[in-house]
Amino acid sequence: MVVAEERKRRVLRAIVEGYVATHEPVASTALANHGGLGVSSATIRNDMAQLEDEGLITQPHTSAGRIPTDKGYRRFVDHLTTSSLGDPDRRAISTFLEDAVDVSDVVERSVKLLSQLTRQVAVIQYPAVREATVRRVEMVHASPDRALVVVVSSDARVDQTTVALGADVDDEEFEKAAAEVARQAVGLSPAELGRVLTQWAERSRLAWAPTVVQAIVSTSRGGTVERVVFAGSSHLAGPDSDLDSDQIAPVLEALEEQVILLQLLHEMSSDQSEVAVRIGKETRTPALAGTSVIAAGYGGQQPSLVGAIGPTRMDYPGTMAAVRAVARYLTRAMDE
Repeated sequence: MVVAEERKRRVLRAIVEGYVATHEPVASTALANHGGLGVSSATIRNDMAQLEDEGLITQPHTSAGRIPTDKGYRRFVDHLTTSSLGDPDRRAISTFLEDAVDVSDVVERSVKLLSQLTRQVAVIQYPAVREATVRRVEMVHASPDRALVVVVSSDARVDQTTVALGADVDDEEFEKAAAEVARQAVGLSPAELGRVLTQWAERSRLAWAPTVVQAIVSTSRGGTVERVVFAGSSHLAGPDSDLDSDQIAPVLEALEEQVILLQLLHEMSSDQSEVAVRIGKETRTPALAGTSVIAAGYGGQQPSLVGAIGPTRMDYPGTMAAVRAVARYLTRAMDE
């Protein structure tokens, strides 16, 4: 059984790598002849049938070939071993960044270089200037469908915003939620606050909770101006992209507006892994449903993120290695 499962993983890996390389569905005969699997076409067809039953691959049309699904890409990524950039690319990063004169120059150079290395859209979240911890959070039920959120930070800053709840909310339900939020928020940084309150919102199952959480986290950042720079948007329509023309515009809008992208990056910053990956619908953002986002933190205790955005059919090992390497160089540059 272990042998069969390992062989299926190898078949899935071969399908992913073949599809990424050729943009063509991968057939069992091609895997038998060139995949280095050492088994017959019949065995591979049986494995492919099982992979299809598990939702990891699919048949796009009546040909014998298969392509990975988002779930298949996820399985592939989860079983990847850590890879690194080759010496020429590492030297290119070092050389390209060593003449930077300030933080803005480092960021601008890095985003252009990452786009060149990955042939994807590269994004870098500017380093946060200030992130004081939270001293107190108050939620006031201003009207049946609106709330006032007040955040008092440890540096005595007071920020507030009004939130539309989307529907009328019962006073008792609201007051109970407000007490739970206030109890959990004390002493947390904005990044920690986002992680803790997102978990609370999921447990509470209140329809309006995610909207309030987003407002609280945004308000807790107060005067900190957050922005993302990006480069390489032309790659979305390049020969290596399989995004349809009607998928490209929403991605560009998400990049330009930045709010959606920042929200996703904040969520990814809570990942325990060195490199975070969101594939297709895992982004939970309709505009990015046809893409994958790969990001890594850089900087000090409150890291910002650097990442790449491209179609789900991408070179995951190479992109993850490039993002990881640029993040490390950025961290080194920020420490100097």
